[in-house]
Amino acid sequence: MTANITELIQNFVQENKGKIADSIRANFRTYTMIIALVLIWILFGILTDGVFFTPRNLSNLVRQMILIAILAIGMVPVIVTGNIDLSVGSVVGFISVIVAYCQFFIFPDILAGAFPAWQAQTTFMGVETSMNGVLSTFLSIIVALIVGLVVGLWQGSLIAYLRIPAFIVTLGGYLGFKGGILLVSGGRTIGPVENTLKSLGQGYVPKTLGLILAILVVACIFAITLYSRKQKFKYGFEKYPLSKDIFKAGVISSVVLFYVLYVANGYEGIQIPVLLMVIILLIFHYITNNTKFGRYIYALGGNQEATRLSGINTQKVVFKVFVLMGILCALCGVVLTGYVGMGTTTGGAYYELFTIAACVIGGTSLMGGEGAVAGAVVGALVIGSLNNGMDILGWTTSKQWVVQGLVLILAVFVDVQSKRKGKS
Repeated sequence: MTANITELIQNFVQENKGKIADSIRANFRTYTMIIALVLIWILFGILTDGVFFTPRNLSNLVRQMILIAILAIGMVPVIVTGNIDLSVGSVVGFISVIVAYCQFFIFPDILAGAFPAWQAQTTFMGVETSMNGVLSTFLSIIVALIVGLVVGLWQGSLIAYLRIPAFIVTLGGYLGFKGGILLVSGGRTIGPVENTLKSLGQGYVPKTLGLILAILVVACIFAITLYSRKQKFKYGFEKYPLSKDIFKAGVISSVVLFYVLYVANGYEGIQIPVLLMVIILLIFHYITNNTKFGRYIYALGGNQEATRLSGINTQKVVFKVFVLMGILCALCGVVLTGYVGMGTTTGGAYYELFTIAACVIGGTSLMGGEGAVAGAVVGALVIGSLNNGMDILGWTTSKQWVVQGLVLILAVFVDVQSKRKGKS
C-alpha cells in the first residue's frame, strides 16, 4: 500500500516537474516568506520552551501587529503605483491625539449640556458607560475619519495633480504632523478616554459569535476565490485546475480556523481590532483583484507611460490610493487611542518604517507593479513574531532593531534575486 502511494507521488512529480518548477519560480517570494515565518516560529518555540505557542502569547502577538497590518494593507497600493508614504506614523499619532482631545476636552461638556439625562451610567454591549459616552465615541470616530480623509485629499492632490514627488510630500507630512501632535497635545498625555472607545482597541468578540464569524469568513474566502477564478477566465487568462484554487482557499481557511479555535477562543476570544483588520483585508483584496481600479493600480506600477497612453487617468488612480491611505490612518488612530486608553506624544512612532518593511517582506516590490495585500499582512506577522519572540527572550531594544534591519535588507535582497530569476 505504502509502496503504491510512493509510486503515485513519484509519477505525479515526474509528470508535473516542469509545472512545479515554473510555479516555484513564479511564487519565489511567497514561498520564501512562508518558510521564513515557519522557521521563526519554530526557533522561538524552541528558545522559549513552548511559551511562544501558548494561546495567550499568540493572541498578544496578533494584537501587537494589527495596526501595522492595517497600514500595510493601504501601503501596498501606494508602493505598487511606484510611490511611497512616509507620513503614516505621524498621521496616525496626530489623529490619535485629536480623538483623545475630543473625548477628554470637547464632547463631554457639549453633550452634558445638550443631553443631561444621558449622563446616567448604563451598560452598552457589555461596556460600562453612558449614552453620552457612546455618542462621544461615535462623534470622535467621525472626526477621525474626516481628518484622515482631508489628509488623504491634501497629500493625494499634491502628488497626483501638482506632481510633487511622493517622497517629498509625505516626508513633509511626517515632519508637519509630528509638530501637529505636539500642538494638539501641548506636549502632554491626554486621557483617559471613554470605555466604549477603549473597547474598540482592547475588547474581545464573544467566543460563540467569533466562531460564527470565522465560518462566514471561510465562506467569503471560497466565494471570492471562485469569483476571481471566473473573472480571470472571462478576460482570457490561462485556465488551470479548480483543485489549485480550492487548495489555496483551503489553506487560508485552515489558518483562519486555527486562529479562532486555538489562539482566540483558547484565550479571551477574537480581538475587535483583528475583526476590523479582516474586514479591511477582504475589502482591499477584492478591490485590488476584482475591480478596474485594482487593475489600473498594477498597470500604473508596471508601466506608467503605457498606462497613461492607453487612456487611463493615472492621476486619478494615484489620488484615490492616497485618499484610501488617509482613511486607514484614521481607523488606526482610533484603534490606537482605544488600545492605549489615551492620546500620547509618541503615538505612531516608527509605524511608517514597520509598515514599509511589512510590505517589502510580504512581497511588495519597491520598484512598483508587484505586491499583494495578503502578503503585507503576513509580512506584518513576521515583524510581529520577531518582536514578540525577542521580547520573551528579554533581548534589548538595540538588538531588536539590528535584527529587524537585517531582516529588511534580506527581504530586499530576495526581491532583487527573484527579479533576476524572472529575467533569466
